[in-house]
Amino acid sequence: MDMRTPAQLLGLLLLWFQGLKMNQALTQSPALLAVYPGERTTITCTTNPKENTKFSWYQQKPGQVPKLLVHSTSTLASGVPARFSGRQVGADFTLSISNVETTDTGYYY
Repeated sequence: MDMRTPAQLLGLLLLWFQGLKMNQALTQSPALLAVYPGERTTITCTTNPKENTKFSWYQQKPGQVPKLLVHSTSTLASGVPARFSGRQVGADFTLSISNVETTDTGYYY
């Protein structure tokens, strides 16, 4: 039996992006994610209609203000480790975290 405790990465996925219009829909997956330290994980958000939208990703730890991780879809914010990466393929926007650490625990927006 595996007794390791997974790093609880995501409780609720929300995504902040500029120019949200009322006719756009946003689908996020997964809504909750448990990952073991050292693994790689990806969060995906899909928007429709397929417009040229730039996404930003934030990490928020309990009791703290949100921290910008990625802006303009794929540009890492200053000081963010290269283990984090943002990408767009069509209408899908992803945040990937490689070599997950227990300090990555939090909410991702």
